[in-house]
Amino acid sequence: MTDSPSTAAVPGPGFRPRAALAMSREAAAAVLDTETLDALAAICDLAPPPVLDDLTTPRAGAVLADVDLLVTGWGCPPLDRDVLGAAPRLRAVVHTAGSVRGHITEACWERGIEVSSAASANAVPVAEYTLAMILLTGKDILERARDYRADRSRDDWLRTPRTVGNHRRTVGILSASRIGRRVVELLRPHDIDVLLYDPYVTGPEAAELGVEQVELGELFARVDTVSVHTPLLPATRGLVGRRQIDALRPGAVLINTSRGAVVDQHALTEAALAGRLRAVLDVTDPEVLPPGHPLWDCDNVLITPHLAGSQGNEWRRLADLALAETARWASGAGFLHPVRRERLAFQA
Repeated sequence: MTDSPSTAAVPGPGFRPRAALAMSREAAAAVLDTETLDALAAICDLAPPPVLDDLTTPRAGAVLADVDLLVTGWGCPPLDRDVLGAAPRLRAVVHTAGSVRGHITEACWERGIEVSSAASANAVPVAEYTLAMILLTGKDILERARDYRADRSRDDWLRTPRTVGNHRRTVGILSASRIGRRVVELLRPHDIDVLLYDPYVTGPEAAELGVEQVELGELFARVDTVSVHTPLLPATRGLVGRRQIDALRPGAVLINTSRGAVVDQHALTEAALAGRLRAVLDVTDPEVLPPGHPLWDCDNVLITPHLAGSQGNEWRRLADLALAETARWASGAGFLHPVRRERLAFQA
């Protein structure tokens, strides 16, 4: 008979948790290389491959019966009551990606399972992408490179409009999420004025961030560039609607690395096709846009294939954080990057 959570060994010095990987096999192959798996096996008694991508099979049941900790990733099935019933010792989950909404259920919180996420690590490349796009669009790089390719002659640079450039440009940050805060931090060395809309941020917090806190309508009316970092929640679906888009000054830039449905896609498309705004969209609604959608061929819109988040060598950052969190939990120190049940209403 397996130990119940109340009688199982307690994390602390010398404790080696029994652990298993629960995610899609593709995610495991991408994020967890041999070096990472070896490091994980040095901390835990790690269940042998293959990873658990279906938690209802007999093999999964046999593995789950003894696990103290699950290392999860993209494609992890929901940890519902039936799964938890098969995992009586489970007390912690370390997620190698950002959002845990897809697999952490109410039953997990009721069990008292501790949860950690690599969301802070995944925020880094998204913020870097955003900074790059803010600076590139501030110099009208995309349009000017297109014109240069067509004309193949030097333009009269002394006639460059005063709307071009990043000196004292005004950037609006929509939501002081992990990524939004990181973008604010990356903008500090630049001569850029930063506005913030986030109803959950207090005045002292905004002052500490070094931003000017404004209402939603004022933000859209004043910015040269607005960057969307709001998680998609019932309250934020369509938050950037026609009124906000129409309030943008001509030629303003909208950058969205959050979720496509935060922005009214129809209003955005109309404004872009009319030449009233420029946009950088790493996410759309739907994702992917239909092949005949007019935004594909709109010269003032750049669409990238949801690549701002961790990819390629950036997966190492996710793996390293998961390793560190696993080691901390096993030692009894607790998670440095915990996911709190009470914060899920405000997080992706």
